[in-house]
Amino acid sequence: MGNKKSGNPVDTAAKIAPLDNKAYEKALRKLHVELVKLQRWVVHKGLKVCIVFEGRDGAGKGGTIKAITERVSPRIFRVVALPSPTER
Repeated sequence: MGNKKSGNPVDTAAKIAPLDNKAYEKALRKLHVELVKLQRWVVHKGLKVCIVFEGRDGAGKGGTIKAITERVSPRIFRVVALPSPTER
C-alpha cells in the first residue's frame, strides 16, 4: 500500500562506513563549493536562510559550525549563539 522505506533510519545510518581524513577533506571541499554557490544564489535572489543547530553539550555543534563557516563570506554570513532555554 504506499511506498514505505524498509528498515529503521538509525540502522541505515549505522551501515555507513566512516570516512578517512583524505576522503573527508575531499567531501568537505565539494560541500564548501556548494555552500558558496548557495550563498551567491541567496544574495542574488534577495533571500535569507536560517540554520539552527541544537544538541547536547559536547555533541560537536561548534566544530560543525566552524567547518561550515570557513569558506563563506563573513560580510553576508552571521553566526549567533543563543542562551540556553529557561523553564518559563
